[in-house]
Amino acid sequence: MEIYLANPTGLCFGVKRAINTLEEALLLNENVYSLGSPIHNSQEVERLKKLGLIVVKSVDDIPDNEVSFVRAHGVTAQIYSQLKAKSKKMVDGTCPFVKTAQERASALSKDGYIVVILGDVEHPEVKGIMGYASGEVYVLSEKDKIPGYLKGKKIGILSQTTQKVASFTKLVEVIRSIAKEVKVYNTICKATLARQEAVSKLALFVDKMIIIGGKDSANTQKLVEISLSESIDTQWIEHPDELNRRWLKETEKIGIAAGGSTPDWLIKKLTQKLKEM
Repeated sequence: MEIYLANPTGLCFGVKRAINTLEEALLLNENVYSLGSPIHNSQEVERLKKLGLIVVKSVDDIPDNEVSFVRAHGVTAQIYSQLKAKSKKMVDGTCPFVKTAQERASALSKDGYIVVILGDVEHPEVKGIMGYASGEVYVLSEKDKIPGYLKGKKIGILSQTTQKVASFTKLVEVIRSIAKEVKVYNTICKATLARQEAVSKLALFVDKMIIIGGKDSANTQKLVEISLSESIDTQWIEHPDELNRRWLKETEKIGIAAGGSTPDWLIKKLTQKLKEM
């Protein structure tokens, strides 16, 4: 069996930056409190917890005068201010691409645009971006219908950073056909795009594909969707131990891709396991 690794794959710039920033904070402090998971990979979060990371569900769960951490997905402007006021030090691990999306949402609102975000309304990144819009804001998935209310309106469009470019392009085309005025900011990050393209290319010559990454990771889910859209038999796992040996039977060429929050050590572990088989 030949093993092919997508290029690029694994940790993106924003997640790598967040992990490095958090590790530096943990070296200087006994504990660091993160509001929600700092990244969407449970194995890496468990490793960080052993270094002193404490994940909490609300600002109230963080003791006064402790060190707090803003996760890679960012938070709303209101929560950002609360953390800054409560903590003796706040470490900001927000991905720069996410921060750009937040700033775009704020600027569009101030200019009188209704903000439309392509994304998952329940995702922490999207909730954070919404919190920067001072006016009307709508979140649409790639499967949602455009609300009739938006017809003839002044609309600003942006995207969750991990969405598919094709889905964003389609949304822009539809809204342009009904809106009075449209302003578009493509806030899909370049790292996401590069990883999606890498999966499409790899799918051209492998028999099957393994995507490794957190089941709560939006960018990993998009890689799985792209692989399946290329009619490739695809298995989505979080850890190499989940690998189905029977599924690999008679596979000559296997492709491996990983979400932007999947650490290198997990990818290496998966590759080694396949070689041992």
